[in-house]
Amino acid sequence: MDVVKQIIAKEGVLGLYAGMESTFWRHVYWNGGYFGCIFQVKAILPKPETSQGQLMNNFISGAVGGFAGTVLNTPFDVVKSRIQGATRVPGVAPKYNWTYPALATIIREEGVGALYKGFVPKVLRLAPGGGVLLLVVEFTLGIFRQVLGPPYI
Repeated sequence: MDVVKQIIAKEGVLGLYAGMESTFWRHVYWNGGYFGCIFQVKAILPKPETSQGQLMNNFISGAVGGFAGTVLNTPFDVVKSRIQGATRVPGVAPKYNWTYPALATIIREEGVGALYKGFVPKVLRLAPGGGVLLLVVEFTLGIFRQVLGPPYI
C-alpha cells in the first residue's frame, strides 16, 4: 500500500492509471495474435490419434500463438513501460503520454528495434505460457463438457 500512497502523493489519483491505454492496446494485440493463430496452427498439424497427441497439438498451437502475440504486443509493452517510468513535471507535457504518438517518437528517435527491447526474455516466457494456457483451457472445457453433457459435448 505504500507504493499506492507514494504515487497518489506525487502524481495524484490519476497517476495510478498511467500507462492504462497502452496496457489496453498491449492486450488487444496479444489476444489478436494468440487467438488468431492457435486455430490456424491446429488446422495444419496432423490429426492426433491419441490423447497425448492432442495435448502436444494444443501445446504447440498455444506456443506458436504465444509467440505471435508477443511479436505483436511487445512494442506496446515498451511504450507502457516508458509512460509509467516517465517523471512527471507539473505544467510540462510528458515525452511519452499516449500510445500511438509514443510509438512514432520511439521509431523516429531510436528506430524500430527499440520497440522490441526485452523481447527475448518476454517471448521465452509467453510462448510456452501460451502453450500451457491452451492446455489448461482445453482441460477445463473437457470437465465442463463431461459435467454438462449434451449439447456441450
